[in-house]
Amino acid sequence: MEHIAENLQKIHLDIGSICEKIGRDPSTVHLIAVSKTKPGQLVREAFNAGQADIGESYVQEFLEKHASGDLSGLPVRWHFIGHLQSNKVKDIVGKVSLIHGIDKTGTAKELSKRAGRLGITSEYLIEVNTSGESTKFGLAPEELCKQAPLFFELPGIRLRGLMTIASPDRQQARQEFRLLADLLERLREIAPVPDDLTELSMGMSQDYDIAIEEGATMIRIGTAIFGARNRKMP
Repeated sequence: MEHIAENLQKIHLDIGSICEKIGRDPSTVHLIAVSKTKPGQLVREAFNAGQADIGESYVQEFLEKHASGDLSGLPVRWHFIGHLQSNKVKDIVGKVSLIHGIDKTGTAKELSKRAGRLGITSEYLIEVNTSGESTKFGLAPEELCKQAPLFFELPGIRLRGLMTIASPDRQQARQEFRLLADLLERLREIAPVPDDLTELSMGMSQDYDIAIEEGATMIRIGTAIFGARNRKMP
């Protein structure tokens, strides 16, 4: 049996301790509980413990949970944190509060089109490959400011900041988190509405402490809340 409430309490205490150490307001760090491969009943347990922001990485699994009887009527704030392909945009637009994993203007254009049809404004983050690893998704850091104007001009969507998945090595991860924070500042300098760009989605179970120290506004925690993944998704 997973002790979801106890795990959440521990993480919030950790966030408080880290923020106290660096002189930061803990309310500026938002916890996203990543429930991929976990059943809806555990998401409900997390929600009942006060955790409303829930992250999913796979479109089909998200859709199943979004329609799940276990979660019926709950005002969950869904975050799509996986890499999003253009042909999957139609399945999640209007159903999630924030999309974390867009790294192509083509995907952003599709989101703009779909949001326009629904008459909504969809919020998203640009994923940046700060580690340079070929196995990871994300826009190359040197391409971010070059391509940013193409993202900025699209109607019906609002860019809120940046997201990254860091290297396993903690020392290297710190440098990558620092790079992402620097990139956000550079992006704000050329943005038509700089105040929209406030979010840094970075840090997971193994490195959220250093992510907070380097300015994370959103941390994505799965294993430390729900336990190890119990099945592999396609």
